Amino acid sequence: QVQLVESGGGLVQPGGSLRISCAASGSILYIGNMAWYRQVPGQQRDLVAIIDRSGRTNYADSVKGRFTISRDNAKYTGYLQMSSLKPEDTAVYYCNADVSSQSGRLANYWGQGIQVTVSS
Repeated sequence: QVQLVESGGGLVQPGGSLRISCAASGSILYIGNMAWYRQVPGQQRDLVAIIDRSGRTNYADSVKGRFTISRDNAKYTGYLQMSSLKPEDTAVYYCNADVSSQSGRLANYWGQGIQVTVSS
């Protein structure tokens, strides 16, 4: 069984920075794409950023130049560094990853989500 656990969320003032993490655990062989999504109540879950195993990245237009996605393959951990935060970045952030387990099964997993609130 594979689990993704987010950490590092919280309250930050507009213009501030925050880094959230996603740690994968379980019977992992390797992790493919890792991504961060966010969701505001009553709205759909939107892709924020994605990184492949080689480190190639892609971002939503709304966060380009402000957010940086990264990963540590040895630690099975992904990160989202958020800077110049705006109130409209307030959302629940979800980690998502394609994980190949030791049994050879490839599946897509979600974390439980973590709240990020940008407010003065």
